[in-house]
Amino acid sequence: MQNGPDSTKSRAIIWRENDMVTQFANVVNVQGTREQVDLFFGTNRTWNVSEASDVVVDLSNRIILTPLAAKRLLSVLSGVLGEYESRHGRLDIES
Repeated sequence: MQNGPDSTKSRAIIWRENDMVTQFANVVNVQGTREQVDLFFGTNRTWNVSEASDVVVDLSNRIILTPLAAKRLLSVLSGVLGEYESRHGRLDIES
C-alpha cells in the first residue's frame, strides 16, 4: 500500500552553502532541558593556564537542538570519531 504518488521515489538532500559561516571553537559546553539541548561554542583565550588565575572563554555560538536532533548528532559524531580513532589512535579527554 502506497502513501502517495511520491512514496516510491527517493528524495535528495540539497545542501546550500550560500549563507554558511565558518568559525573556530576549541571549547564546547552543553546544557539541556526537556524541550531542547543547547550547545555553546567558544575560544579559550587563556594561553598560559599555569600562570593565569582564570580561564577566559569567548563564546561565539549557541546552537539549540531538539532532543531528537541532538541524538542524531550524537550518532553521527560517534561514527566520525570512531573512524578517526581507528586511523589515528585513541583520543583521551579530561572530564
